[in-house]
Amino acid sequence: MLPFWIALQFLSSLPVRLPGMPEPEQLGRSLLFYPLVGLLFGALLWLLNALLLGTPPLLHAALLLTAWVLLSGGLHLDGLADSADAWLGGFGDRERTLLIMKDPRSGPIAVITLVLVLLLKFTALLALIEQGQGVMLIIVPVLGRGALLGLFLSTPYVRAGGLGQALADHLPRRAGWQVLVAVALGCVWVAGWVGISALIIAVVIFVGLRQMMLRRLGGCTGDTAGALLELLEMVVLVGLVLI
Repeated sequence: MLPFWIALQFLSSLPVRLPGMPEPEQLGRSLLFYPLVGLLFGALLWLLNALLLGTPPLLHAALLLTAWVLLSGGLHLDGLADSADAWLGGFGDRERTLLIMKDPRSGPIAVITLVLVLLLKFTALLALIEQGQGVMLIIVPVLGRGALLGLFLSTPYVRAGGLGQALADHLPRRAGWQVLVAVALGCVWVAGWVGISALIIAVVIFVGLRQMMLRRLGGCTGDTAGALLELLEMVVLVGLVLI
């Protein structure tokens, strides 16, 4: 189960301690457990949602969103901020875009993007709470982390060396596709037609964002992977409210 603990340590702020530096093969296999980490997040959010029943809706949604962000430690929001700055400041140039992503500072575009994404996520959560669609709290985190697995399965990693390269090089491909099929079937089993709708929205957003990465960078980075997760989760939540 070491690959699961690696995935949990990397994707969450939960107090997980590994016995030592993992082997590259273990890092690659940890990607297979990303959807399981999403399922754990979803279960915790669903439980929190149940405990907050009767709380004023605005506070209810705000607490859920806060827990959602804290669980991941803001990891993917950081990637979204870096990607937003780089996409605008890169002016279509690959090397300039990659260089800006490495800058730890956040510009106004990053701040605006984070505010808008969190605002949309908050209002969508509020609407889903009022509609009694708490099951979406389980499905959406799974889809978001399943998208990370799908990205590494289907898209070149463009930064040589480092953790992301080890993940991409040692990911078991066949097992990865099997996990994605299981994720899709699980969403349908848990939520029926709503789960199918969530899957369709997620696939459309995944394909669109992946194409943007390929056109600009020729592949993905850790920052664009984080941006993909945050944008996909947000759009799925909003889409489920609107349909």
